[in-house]
Amino acid sequence: MKKHIYTPFIVLLAVVFTSCELNETVYSSIFTENFYKTAQDAEAAITAAYDPIGDMYSGPAAVLISDMSADQTYPRAVVGRNTLTLFSYDANYTTQKSFSRIFESPQQVWSSCYDGIEKANWVIAKVPATNMDETRKSQILGEAYFLRAFYHWMLTKNFGDVIIKTTPSTTEQEAYAEKKTSTEVYEQIYADLDQALATALPSYPNVTKGRPSKEVASALYAKAALYNGDWATALQKAQDVITSGKYSLMDDVRDVFRPEKEDIARIETMWAFEAETTSPGRSHQLLGLCGPPGSSAPAYGKTTFGSLFAYQAFFNSFDPQDERRLLLDTTYVDKSGKTVPQKSITPITQKAVLVKKYQEENNVGSNTACNIAILRLADVYLIAAEAEARLNGATITAYDYIQVVRDRAELDELPAGLSQDQFIDAVIQERSWEFFGEGDRWYDLTRTDKFLTVIPAATNEIYPQRVVQSKNKYFPIPQDEINGNPLIQQNDPWK
Repeated sequence: MKKHIYTPFIVLLAVVFTSCELNETVYSSIFTENFYKTAQDAEAAITAAYDPIGDMYSGPAAVLISDMSADQTYPRAVVGRNTLTLFSYDANYTTQKSFSRIFESPQQVWSSCYDGIEKANWVIAKVPATNMDETRKSQILGEAYFLRAFYHWMLTKNFGDVIIKTTPSTTEQEAYAEKKTSTEVYEQIYADLDQALATALPSYPNVTKGRPSKEVASALYAKAALYNGDWATALQKAQDVITSGKYSLMDDVRDVFRPEKEDIARIETMWAFEAETTSPGRSHQLLGLCGPPGSSAPAYGKTTFGSLFAYQAFFNSFDPQDERRLLLDTTYVDKSGKTVPQKSITPITQKAVLVKKYQEENNVGSNTACNIAILRLADVYLIAAEAEARLNGATITAYDYIQVVRDRAELDELPAGLSQDQFIDAVIQERSWEFFGEGDRWYDLTRTDKFLTVIPAATNEIYPQRVVQSKNKYFPIPQDEINGNPLIQQNDPWK
């Protein structure tokens, strides 16, 4: 019998049942009653709850399923990556499986998020009774509530109606659950973030890298509310972050993505997948995908494949003065010091544009220390601008919020007198320029229902036609989960 929803739990049951037969006591798993006794146990449990983020971002499915579906970047048509661009995937993710590329697929997001939710649930259920420092206990619980909210948000923005799980599973039967509506999922996300904000989560800079500050919890709240169409909450939570004064934008947008500047850049990159080139850290393959083929450009990294490029039309959409265009390039310098022209970047097209957000000259093999931003302060400003405009029109306040981001990009103010719709469109476009390559764009297109008109026009000689349908707004729930859980059915458009 297949059960993929809470796979770590199912595996654990076999271990526990076997151990009982041998009359042994199990201490090594965060899922056992005997584990939650000490502060060390609690720290190990919350650390384990972060690990599924590495599973999502090392692939990195959390970035690629958005970016390969949207209108900024496209993949070389190898190992099934073009199924996302051409919307030819099925509910079984058959092509990804055939190429052993589940780690680049929506199925990885599904399994990782429910793995993380299960682990967070155990922390929330058991850490309150742990004998340890009360302040740190409160912080750990805050982190667990934050993570549970984040995992549920990742699920609903990708799959729509999904399972809500708020208690740990102690029997196989408890691993089964029914779907809830996205409205109910957002209610749970709000509740968890309220709980997180009520704990002793620290404020920046007194926060461990990779862990959320109180302001990060508010930033996730703001973004979740934006996706939920709850403009008032989105604006209030974004304002909470902005007025805290804890974070600020880097002067040079390129410094946000330079590994040697990552510690300084945390003043803007509020929360990220913290990549490391060596054990025990986790890395990701974006550097290898984005660099030129044949590892031919030292500045990009020692091992690059030329598997992901930006559309020429997207590059052309930038104002030539926009500093963010420096994070794209139509040439590169090879190992001999020669400048390679755009027509020679890759044999698949003469119009390839290189993405420069993930570069590390001194990386180790294909491993990189380039962090992947999950929440940045620039995002918070643009959330505030959009939410203000949706509530009150293109006010001076809305103009001020977006201009903070445009100032750093060296762009003039938007034209005065924009209508509400024109201003909101300008914010969505600003988000496209600001967050390309960060796994954000597809969700802006789906939450605004722009994907049906934008995607068919996002073509080139490699992908001259892209047929997107209404059902592609959300990815299908993995067929393995449908097969394994008798209480869940596929979402309607994919039945």
